[in-house]
Amino acid sequence: MPRTTTTLERQLALRDLTDPAEGPHALQLLVDLAARALARQMGCELRLVRGSRVVTVEENYDRLGFAPEAVTRDARYTRYVDATHMLRSHSSAIVPGALEELARRPAPGVLLVCPGICFRRDSIDRLRVSAPHQLDLWRISAVSRLGEEDLEQMIAVLCRTLIPGRPWRTEPRQHPYTLSGRQVDVNWDGEWVEIAECGLAHPDVLARAGLGPHVSGLALGMGLDRLLMLVKGIPDIRLLRVADERVAGQMLDFEPYRPVSSMPPIRRDLSVAVDEDDLAEDLGDRVREALGDDAELVEEIAVLSSTPADELPAAAAERLGIAPGQVNLLVRVTLRSLERSLEDAEANLLRDRVFGALHRGRRAMWAAGRPDGEPAQGGAPRGRHVI
Repeated sequence: MPRTTTTLERQLALRDLTDPAEGPHALQLLVDLAARALARQMGCELRLVRGSRVVTVEENYDRLGFAPEAVTRDARYTRYVDATHMLRSHSSAIVPGALEELARRPAPGVLLVCPGICFRRDSIDRLRVSAPHQLDLWRISAVSRLGEEDLEQMIAVLCRTLIPGRPWRTEPRQHPYTLSGRQVDVNWDGEWVEIAECGLAHPDVLARAGLGPHVSGLALGMGLDRLLMLVKGIPDIRLLRVADERVAGQMLDFEPYRPVSSMPPIRRDLSVAVDEDDLAEDLGDRVREALGDDAELVEEIAVLSSTPADELPAAAAERLGIAPGQVNLLVRVTLRSLERSLEDAEANLLRDRVFGALHRGRRAMWAAGRPDGEPAQGGAPRGRHVI
């Protein structure tokens, strides 16, 4: 009997689209374009740094200044491997090690370029995946005090280079690893879309890496997947990884995306009982873990309505086997392969696997021939857990 691939193994086996060693991709063009434009404008050395996908909690959170009680540390957002290790949740996890290396090999001015695949527990829709790609750009100077004017120039260079001709703006944002933090939004067809967050590198982060008080810096991080989708007009984030050559061949440049034959979606509405504090991230992650590689067939999990258990009619509560403290969600599951048509029978099996992953009631309603009343399968207990 073949061995089941674990979630950790699937995540570690995913291709990092920013790494040329794993094959060409347009995300690499974004990294190169941004890095070269900044290095040229700032007149500094460029250091490209790639790190391990598995990092310590200290690297991902503590050394960047995240408070012990920060909500982002919760297991519903973070993929823990064990008590002290995790899959990095942002490319900023590469930065502490890169700063330490800079302290060992100092330079007057350096641009640290830290791209890579990251891992999160997230909801499921056309704009989100559990393994996004990010790019951290940290400008470090040992000879001049970098300030907000330098940060504004950095933002302007990136916007003019990556999204030429598009209006952009900044708004204040707080980050544990920056001072004077900002969010950068670009106006895309009348809608403001976030493309980056940035600020002055926090002196405590620099000091923890062994850099002296004379050293200052600028810190900026951006999501590459959504930026490429905007640049090329890509409607579904899953297209970035599709093997079909009609699609994959278009992921090598910045030319506008040309739609290929679209497969029809199949929708299934589910009525499920979940814990009252379950979030969209919990639902999305349970589906990904239950479906494994087949999770790529799920285009979206959308919550249409939410009703507390004590507000349900008695018959509906009995049908679900809902318990006090739970809520009844009406969930729409949209299934669509980007490469082939799904048959109804396959869609029903996928529907049941999604149902089993989400439902926490005592009774279950199956679509593929299972009798009403059979306990739901695939549900995992809530709480802090590892991969």
